[in-house]
Amino acid sequence: MDNLCLRCKGKGLCGKPCKILAKFIDNAPKPKLHFSGKSAPEIFVGRIGYPYINSGILTPSENDNISNFPSAEEWSKQNFSVANILRLRGQLIYGKSKTHIKGNEKIKQVTQELALSSKPVSTEIFLKKKPTLQFTVDKIFQPMTNPAPIKKAILEENPHVPRKVDYLINDTDIKTTNAIQELYASNTKIDHLQKLLSIGLLGKKINRRMVPTRWSITATDDTISKQHLKKIRYFKQINQITLYSGNFLGNHIEALLLPGHFSFEAIETWISGSTYSESSTHEECNIHTENKKQKTNHKTFSLIQDYESFSGRKAYASNVAGGYYAMRLPLTQHLIKIKRQTTVLIFREILPEYYAPLGVGIVRETARRTFANKPKHFDTVEDAFANISTRIQTPIKQINEKSWILNNYNKQKSIFDFY
Repeated sequence: MDNLCLRCKGKGLCGKPCKILAKFIDNAPKPKLHFSGKSAPEIFVGRIGYPYINSGILTPSENDNISNFPSAEEWSKQNFSVANILRLRGQLIYGKSKTHIKGNEKIKQVTQELALSSKPVSTEIFLKKKPTLQFTVDKIFQPMTNPAPIKKAILEENPHVPRKVDYLINDTDIKTTNAIQELYASNTKIDHLQKLLSIGLLGKKINRRMVPTRWSITATDDTISKQHLKKIRYFKQINQITLYSGNFLGNHIEALLLPGHFSFEAIETWISGSTYSESSTHEECNIHTENKKQKTNHKTFSLIQDYESFSGRKAYASNVAGGYYAMRLPLTQHLIKIKRQTTVLIFREILPEYYAPLGVGIVRETARRTFANKPKHFDTVEDAFANISTRIQTPIKQINEKSWILNNYNKQKSIFDFY
């Protein structure tokens, strides 16, 4: 969906103060050409101009505790607010350089060493120009701030490389999917896996190349959950309608698990006033037509959906996009834990509290929180939705009309017959 905030990025197109940009301005680091800071480690690989892309390192300009909170998992553990996350992100400098996805420049070698580490690494940064106060927001990756062309980077200490990571990045005969599976089984964190894939350290030697961060995030979620599904499809079905609910930073999830063979549907909606809502684009940014200048209290609900049957998806979930895979992974982790398969509808409602996009890691952590909560059990789907309606603003009728799973559930043929 087109979104003025995402297109504007602080340029002032709406004629109003930008509360996202304000957080970055208030916390912007002092512009320097040379500094030392602990890299989270955090790297970013762009996609514009592929295969010649920008890649680089995000580093605070001072050695402090900023680098201890680089991921959505840490934000969730600390119960950070959106404002606090923007404050932390605003203090990072993105030192970047242009490179080929299969190049072997010195800066890429340093970036790869950083990606290997499971802990922050003190890094000395030399920039060609002082950073500019800019930010990039996206629904897939975390906010990027203060870009500057990088001259060189020097590690001031040895990276902390887990033994399994060291072994698999040196195995140049293993397929990428198998390497990801083994690393995940060894308790390597999801964001660490994504970085290893993005910077080109996994897979067969001939196939290794940098992967844009946007693609590597979704690829990691997709690969792990697909491996889970190979087992889940042989589990027994649940025997009771079960509902999980959870919230994080204005992201509300209702996960409805129904008896049946595995299938999965994700539906999302944006409440008026949230960053992604169509109404916020029209109501809060009066640069459109005269008849849209007046604010209104009328709430609009734009629902999007993607789904898969027992046999899985063959195409990318282009509507819900990365959020689809970010929700499916915690779901499959949960089903592996309880050793059951089920027909699942996950509904995500995005509230005005989520006023700045912080990446799909937030969606993943919201889903994790959801499945960690105590479930409720119901005798009928109607009873379950009556309970859901007490916590969401979206009319249940719209969800029922939109849902592929609900429109096929308990019909003469089972969902299993539709794959």
